[in-house]
Amino acid sequence: MPCSPTNPKPHADMTPSATYRFSAQSVDYFFGGRLSSLSKHCQKKSTVLLMDETVHALHGACFKDWDILTIPSGEQYKVQSTVDRIIGELIERKADRSFTLVGVGGGVVTDLTGYAASVYMRGISFGFLPTTLLAMVDASIGGKNGIDVGAYKNMVGVIRQPGFILYDWSFLRTLPDTLWSDGFAEVIKHACIRDAAAFRLLSSYDVKRLQKKSDILHGLIERNARMKSAIVRRDEFECNERRLLNFGHTLGHAIETVHQLSHGQAVAIGMVLASQLSAQRLGFSGTEKLQDVLQAYGLPITHRYDATKVLEVLRLDKKRVSLDMNEVLLERIGKGVVQKIALASFEEWVRQAAEAQQPAFRKPPKKS
Repeated sequence: MPCSPTNPKPHADMTPSATYRFSAQSVDYFFGGRLSSLSKHCQKKSTVLLMDETVHALHGACFKDWDILTIPSGEQYKVQSTVDRIIGELIERKADRSFTLVGVGGGVVTDLTGYAASVYMRGISFGFLPTTLLAMVDASIGGKNGIDVGAYKNMVGVIRQPGFILYDWSFLRTLPDTLWSDGFAEVIKHACIRDAAAFRLLSSYDVKRLQKKSDILHGLIERNARMKSAIVRRDEFECNERRLLNFGHTLGHAIETVHQLSHGQAVAIGMVLASQLSAQRLGFSGTEKLQDVLQAYGLPITHRYDATKVLEVLRLDKKRVSLDMNEVLLERIGKGVVQKIALASFEEWVRQAAEAQQPAFRKPPKKS
């Protein structure tokens, strides 16, 4: 990727596009910023950039004279041993509490960055340069930082906010098709729970056409980032409204773990399943519209899953409270609600959906 111009627009890079105040930290958002302005947000001599091997190969040359720490690529490395290595590297560099750790990458890198920075010396500053659509609209926002433990996703971690998030749209030029689709799963999720207008916009495009509409795309990314940030600001520690952001994630996370799907693929399947449950419990009528949009953005709408293995993972899901599961359902497109469902009833529904191989979720053949 050619590096961003070295003469960025002052407003885009120096003045935050938005600032959100959370319980212990204000976060500055720089939409349409430039990676070349990074030194305005943190000093080179006391900053370590964390990126994975894939991002380093694509963009490492753009960070000349920066101290870069590279880790292996992949969700399988979002574990404690990687955090231990990061901390060891910080110790070798004699990093003190004046240092800043900056994650340059997708969701795995932002999770590891925030977690390692939060526990090293009981907390150093950190920031993000998200390089994937998913990280731009979801993973870098909200302060959830953590690691997986065995089959359990994000089982260990903290809620702590970055100091800044710098959005350089040029990173998206090198994004492969699969990561475009993964990111749009979260965009569609946000539209389902809170933004019917965005759902209509998504319905008028598909993944390839929207990639070519840069102004619309960038506006949609900013819209999603602002929406999630506003929800988190009102409910940072997920006691109420923030739970809506788990739409499609309860069953989706378990399917992702058991069947080794990508995050976006699993969440897409989880959203279709949750929409079917919404139809049963709330009379939701938009499942087919949701399926159509998901498929337009390269996402699956069904998957034959192993109910026994999925339930083993679900029983330790963070959304479970005692003998109940907090499940996000839809009253309509743009209106999500959290409903407490008895765990036994939820598990029975999971088994029934698996046994039926989800025939109701398959897209019907087009009429001639």
